[in-house]
Amino acid sequence: MPTQIVVAGAVIRGSALLVAQRVRPPELAGRWELPGGKVAPGETEPQALARELAEELGLEVADVMVGDRLGADIALNDTTTLRAYLVRLIDGEPHPHDHRALRWVTAAELPEVDWVPADRGWLADLASVL
Repeated sequence: MPTQIVVAGAVIRGSALLVAQRVRPPELAGRWELPGGKVAPGETEPQALARELAEELGLEVADVMVGDRLGADIALNDTTTLRAYLVRLIDGEPHPHDHRALRWVTAAELPEVDWVPADRGWLADLASVL
């Protein structure tokens, strides 16, 4: 069975990282994550991430530049792999269309965030890029 790739964006502005608070599912509601979503058939991972950030945060695709991979892949289950990319916010202000809230955090604040379990795997990588 083919693996579904889910892309997450480490959106960085200055020395701060954008984190998004989940609304659903119930077991993850209220916890924080890197925004992103599933790669659709025919899309590249950077294209999917730019589209997801446009949908979830109201950013234009031109407002973001998807850069290098961040950290290692994280297996969500037998068929789904989570993969993160560094994203530079070039223009625009994100808004929480699909999330309860958004906030900017510094490297020092990363350990205090109530992360969704999958995203915890990138904390050391995030700290090193901030």
